[in-house]
Amino acid sequence: QVQLVESGGGLVQAGGSLKLSCTISRRIYMNFVMGWFRQPPGKEREFVAAISEGSGDTYYSDSVKGRFTISRDITWNTVYLQMSNLKPEDTADYFCAATSVMGTRSEVEYNYWGQGTQVAVSS
Repeated sequence: QVQLVESGGGLVQAGGSLKLSCTISRRIYMNFVMGWFRQPPGKEREFVAAISEGSGDTYYSDSVKGRFTISRDITWNTVYLQMSNLKPEDTADYFCAATSVMGTRSEVEYNYWGQGTQVAVSS
């Protein structure tokens, strides 16, 4: 059974940084994409960032571009989301997810999900 487990959430002041981790229990697809999504309180879940296993390409939502960085360890056992210059509007539950669909930002195409980790940014 594939498991994705997020960690690293917490409370931080605006302008601060956090680094989220997503540990993957085993390789899911031959070529896959790992993504981060978030769900702010009372809102829909939205795409944040993703990284492709084959090409290493990364892509970001406009709201986090330049502030967040997605990366992975050399074994692809862990994917990270480095978040800098955090803003109160970044407050959300953050989820990692996996898909075999290259380049997608659509959550419906992600088949495996973690349970999420909370990030709260105070002003």
